[in-house]
Amino acid sequence: MHFALKISAFALIMGLAACAREPAPSPGNNATTAAAGPVAAEPAPVEYADAGQAADASLPLVVVHKGPACGCCETWVGHMRAAGFTVEVRDTQDLDAIKAEVGVPVGQGSCHTARVGDYFVEGHVPADDVKRLLIEKPDVRGLIVSGMVQGSPGMEQDGVPQAYDVMAVAKDGSTSVFAHHGD
Repeated sequence: MHFALKISAFALIMGLAACAREPAPSPGNNATTAAAGPVAAEPAPVEYADAGQAADASLPLVVVHKGPACGCCETWVGHMRAAGFTVEVRDTQDLDAIKAEVGVPVGQGSCHTARVGDYFVEGHVPADDVKRLLIEKPDVRGLIVSGMVQGSPGMEQDGVPQAYDVMAVAKDGSTSVFAHHGD
């Protein structure tokens, strides 16, 4: 038990380190980083173009809200684009307001929150699960991968992959397993 706790703490630390790293430059990305200053209430969208990625016009736009320096969020955005989604990124310092607005249960958040169609997607949810959500159209608010699970999309680097569940959040805020990944 003590060993498992150490492994979990190590995975969390590695995940936070991955999130804090600078995002990798994307081909065609001409965005520049502004000097620190007041944060606008609704930040301007930032587009990170991925060379060679063709968007699937049948898929809805994914709007991702994330911190400006979150590298693992950028990796998840790349995962979604590689799966055919068009992604708009909005860097913000106030993710808690976005999470509250869309209905992410307190304590079950992650480092980014996305909106896709009529749903929210919280954290490192695989693109195939998002596609399944859009096809099946269950009566839920959205999907969550709570925390920063090693091996989930965007969290593949430097660590032992962990099994994890993608949770569906019902309208009343209760959760149930939508998909299981790993062991």
